Amino acid sequence: MTDMRAIGFTQNLPLTDEKSFIEFFEPKPTPTGHDILVKVIATSVNPVDTGVRRGTQPPLKTPKVIGWDAYGSIEAVGDAVTLFHPGDRVFYAGSFKRPGTDSEYHLVDERIVGHAPTSLTAAQIAAVPLTSLTAWEALFEQMHLSIDDSAANAGKTLLVINGAGGVGSMATQLAHLAGLTVIATASRPETIAWTRDHGADAVVNHREDLVSQVKALGYPTIDYILELSNLNQHWNEIVSLIAPSGTIVSVTGNDTPIDLRALKQKRATFSWEWMYTKSFFETPDMITQHQILERIRELLDADKLKSTLTKTFTPISPDNLRAAHALVESNRMIGKVVITNEK
Repeated sequence: MTDMRAIGFTQNLPLTDEKSFIEFFEPKPTPTGHDILVKVIATSVNPVDTGVRRGTQPPLKTPKVIGWDAYGSIEAVGDAVTLFHPGDRVFYAGSFKRPGTDSEYHLVDERIVGHAPTSLTAAQIAAVPLTSLTAWEALFEQMHLSIDDSAANAGKTLLVINGAGGVGSMATQLAHLAGLTVIATASRPETIAWTRDHGADAVVNHREDLVSQVKALGYPTIDYILELSNLNQHWNEIVSLIAPSGTIVSVTGNDTPIDLRALKQKRATFSWEWMYTKSFFETPDMITQHQILERIRELLDADKLKSTLTKTFTPISPDNLRAAHALVESNRMIGKVVITNEK
């Protein structure tokens, strides 16, 4: 067995410290069962990456490799693999309980992998998997909407809190394709323009009262609310705005308890969306992530959906991972940042 290059960390250090990410070598894995071995060409950085790195305490004995977006080429397949072959180009978001994509090669279960788009660059492709899966599951599984029935969705409203981030940029596009009226939040001229360009019909400022702004647009209540930034801060506004029998989906978690009883009178539904649930628990419907990514690929290649890439670093290196993490930690990111070995 040969070794492969990987980039990881053993403790939470400031990104200005060169030891915050270190390059090392470890055995190149061999795929078995449903696993495929992917030679990683590009990977991205999401808020979950910075959260895991910053939450690592105390120092680890061996480096931890993170990264949850990848575009690459299949090097080898396990004996139970039926969906792919060596040489196939693929994209995926991986599993939370396995080593990540900040490595030369990566093992991943075929059931959460899609064939890569053919009309985009490596960086554009690597920007998409985690955010598109999160947005798709939130809208079409948790909210029970259909992307293929725009007539049924006509007149229904969706509020996306934080429309300019990675997930928000995909959710506004997908909801627009599904025929919903999309209201997104943004606070700066550049994020407002970005959000409108990615499918929002109207934009409100999340730094000001959302209730009065949404009502001023002519919507006393909202049918669906997708919360992507600071659930605690916006909870009272969400409770006020959600329509009777409406649905709220949150991806961010909460620092202090939220009052779910406040939803009782409206008989509203509250759900969490965690993109990793299927792979973490190896649920019977794991393969739906393969199916979702196949649909995403079709939409991207048909130019009905666009990548939300805004920043690219080359090559995949400790220095560029530090730079990408710093960008995400600034909390001013629009779209996605990708690190790639291929232009």
